[in-house]
Amino acid sequence: MSETVIKVENLSKQYRLGTVGTGSLSHDVNRLWYKVRGKEDPYLKIGEENDRTAKGNSEYVWALRDVNFKVNHGEVLGIIGRNGAGKSTLLKILSRTTKPTTGTIGIKGRVASLLEVGTGFHPELSGRENIFLNGAILGMTKTEIKRKFDEIVDFAGVEKYIDTPVKRYSSGMYVRLAFGVAAHLEPEILIVDEVLAVGDAEFQRKALGKMNDVSKSEGRTILFVSHNMAAMKQLCQRGILMQHGQVLADGRMNEIADQYLIAGVTQSNESVWTDDEAPGNDKITIRKVSAAVSGRPATEPIKTSDDIDVMIEFENHQKNIDLDVTWDIYDVDLVHVCHIGTLVGSGDKIDSGKFRVVFTIPKHLLNTKRYTFNVIFGADQKHLVYHHEGILSIDVEDGLQRQGNSFHQYPGVIHPKVTWQKTKISELVVA
Repeated sequence: MSETVIKVENLSKQYRLGTVGTGSLSHDVNRLWYKVRGKEDPYLKIGEENDRTAKGNSEYVWALRDVNFKVNHGEVLGIIGRNGAGKSTLLKILSRTTKPTTGTIGIKGRVASLLEVGTGFHPELSGRENIFLNGAILGMTKTEIKRKFDEIVDFAGVEKYIDTPVKRYSSGMYVRLAFGVAAHLEPEILIVDEVLAVGDAEFQRKALGKMNDVSKSEGRTILFVSHNMAAMKQLCQRGILMQHGQVLADGRMNEIADQYLIAGVTQSNESVWTDDEAPGNDKITIRKVSAAVSGRPATEPIKTSDDIDVMIEFENHQKNIDLDVTWDIYDVDLVHVCHIGTLVGSGDKIDSGKFRVVFTIPKHLLNTKRYTFNVIFGADQKHLVYHHEGILSIDVEDGLQRQGNSFHQYPGVIHPKVTWQKTKISELVVA
């Protein structure tokens, strides 16, 4: 039986919005007074779940609430969930960069964490100095670090800049070196957040290959957070699905990934939000999203023989910006079907206001299955403004009549209608 190296029991984390501690001296003194008398913290009874899709009434928010799980030695655990689900907060607690409000964690072994670009390195120190600093923090001797030094530098591809202060590094160089340090300095437990998305495709392949090696060949334990479901399925045997700060499901990675696609996404072809519920931020507010066939209500089924109009209405709060809206479409197997981009400004700057963007998916292209849509707003073709996963989900039914069965399943990602030609070989004229 495998040894348990991480044990999380009744773990919760509460924040008061916009403040440190409870945010006031009277609240902090009151909390201390209750603790001295052995009574429950009075502010733990206050608060709402961390649901970013709706506005709350309380200034206290539970980023995590009663989280329980175990991780065995050598296990690769994938932690998935939408933005605000509590993944990063959980990893910060496991990495001991923040404390839980309630609950306990037990960890056996050295932990190396790669949580976000900028953590773990001193910006004024060179790449070389940061490698030795991180190794010392992990409890390694100078000799051990020297033995791994060349391998780390080669992996990160920063040999030319190894004696340059890391504050001069690009975000890609920074994360390559940070991952190289975390993966090569032999921690028993490796914790990796979404930062791999910063690197290019080649680096992502190298990083996934390295994590696969250290888990299978060296028997190290890995906790991995990513929105790349293909990578999660490839690397992780087990997955945890988080939602609103709680563990929604725990099981085989393939099954958890399927639940992730469906959980929390729009279950109809149309959604309209009020001012209090509208998703977005201080730059973009989404008002309505729909997928429909011309001349038919959005509530009616979509057939493979239909042209599908995907529409989004939003309010732009920015001025003098070249705004673009892009979409990523995934099928029920979490395969990335396609990426679609729409330039709202078409190269010209736009001011604040309300906009509607529509694109049409041609008929006889999508297969008979469920598709989920993520929308991304960008500025000036390089800056991320807002990203919303699973904002729309549609079921595409068979457009052919099959004795009452309108959802005949075809294999494959898409099912295009093609033109066939047949010629009898004997009738071909030979010149």
